[in-house]
Amino acid sequence: MMKFVASLVLAAAAARAHYTFPRLVVNGQAEEKDWYDTRMTKNAQSKMGVTDPTSSDIRCYSSQKAQAVATVPAGSVIHYVSTQQVNHPGPTQYYLAKVPEGASAATWDGAGAVWFKFHTTMPSVNAQKQMSWPGQNEYVTVNATIPPSTPSGQYLLRVEQIALHLAQTPNGAQFYLSCSQVNITNGGNGTPGPLVALPGAYKTNDPGILVNLGAIQADAYIPPGPAVWTG
Repeated sequence: MMKFVASLVLAAAAARAHYTFPRLVVNGQAEEKDWYDTRMTKNAQSKMGVTDPTSSDIRCYSSQKAQAVATVPAGSVIHYVSTQQVNHPGPTQYYLAKVPEGASAATWDGAGAVWFKFHTTMPSVNAQKQMSWPGQNEYVTVNATIPPSTPSGQYLLRVEQIALHLAQTPNGAQFYLSCSQVNITNGGNGTPGPLVALPGAYKTNDPGILVNLGAIQADAYIPPGPAVWTG
């Protein structure tokens, strides 16, 4: 009986250490409810992250499409509400993928070399001489700005936070992510890039994924994926 109770306690503690991002916030306005214009992820209940960066789950980890498409003016400041404190060290990155002509953000799967990164975070060393990232130990992800020159149209917006506390072993990094269905308005005439596929952009042994945080300096960390497009 004691072993059973102990296992329940450990399971509860593990669940509290993990998180999902069910609600998009645009210029301070949150979506109507959880998983409204953000696609519900497979870990909505378990809160466990993706550990294989080459699997199809690395794209959106979605179990179903969302109800709505959010309106997001170009130049907006966005972030996500987390179900738990984002307590693991690692970068937060944001991607967009433009929906092809004739398709809809409500149904498109985001396959192919269509994703561009527009924001990432870099670490610093805190007072405890540990590597930490912006947004760590918060209940929301860091703010990011949709580049004003992003062309208007429907997109999938993807957030990921990569937990690196166990990343010294292959498939030890944990990816916490969500995709939202958005319509970008008042856009510009930029040419976003480089464009990458998810899966495809990440490898298990990328230096930003397979990494021992205790063995590198903060300025030596290399986030995985393409260069950031700033517009």
